[in-house]
Amino acid sequence: MMPSYFQITPTLSEFHWDMEVSDELLQRQLALKVKLEEKFQQEIIDIRIGFKSLGISWKKEMLIDRWFEKNEIDFQSITLSSKIWKIPVCYDEAHGKDLLSLASSKNIEPQKLIHLHSTPEYRIHFFGFLPGFMYLEGLNPLLHSPRKKIPELSIEPGSVAIGGSQTGIYPSASPGGWHIIGQTPISLFDPTAFPPVFASPGDKIKFISIDKEEFNELKRNPSKPSYQ
Repeated sequence: MMPSYFQITPTLSEFHWDMEVSDELLQRQLALKVKLEEKFQQEIIDIRIGFKSLGISWKKEMLIDRWFEKNEIDFQSITLSSKIWKIPVCYDEAHGKDLLSLASSKNIEPQKLIHLHSTPEYRIHFFGFLPGFMYLEGLNPLLHSPRKKIPELSIEPGSVAIGGSQTGIYPSASPGGWHIIGQTPISLFDPTAFPPVFASPGDKIKFISIDKEEFNELKRNPSKPSYQ
C-alpha cells in the first residue's frame, strides 16, 4: 500500500499509511527514509517515524509530492534487523508498584502477567516522548490496559510499564500515566555515548525476568545490554 502525502507547512512534510502497524509497515517506512536521505540529504533537518507516519523537517520550503509520484520506491529494499536485545527486568512489588493491581484487574495471577509480558519479542518502531524511549510493538492483547486517569508526577528511570496497547521503559525520571510492572537496572540513554541509545528502529527487545539480588548486582556493576 502506498502512503498518502501531506504538506503540513512549507518546511514540514508527512507521509501516512492507512494500514495496521506491523513489520511490513516499518519496512516500508525505513525504505522511504533511506530513499529520502539519499536524494535530499542536504535539505533535510530531521526525519521522524511514527507508528503509521513519517515526517520530514526541511531547511527551506520543499514540495516533494511530484517527486514522490514520479519515483518508484522499492519498499522491499530494507531487511529488518535480526538483533534481539535482552533487557533484564525485576518484576516485583518493590520495583513494579502496579504489578499486583494490574494483575487483579485482569483477573490473573501476577506470575501469569509476568509470563505474558516477558514471552514476546517486541519490535522497536521508533523513539519519542523522552530521549531513549522505545515505542514497541508486540504486547499481548490480554495485557492491554487503559492509561491511569491520574498520571504519576515522577516515575523512576528504568521503570517497565504498560499503557494502552503498548509496553515501554522509562529511560529517565518523568511524569507518566502507564502501569509500572517492573524495573530494569540497565541504562537506556547515555548522552556521552555515540550513539546515545544502544538499539535502533527495527531491532527487537526481549525482557528477561531477574530477581532482586540480580537487580542489585547489576546496579552495583552496570553492564551494557547484550543481544543475540
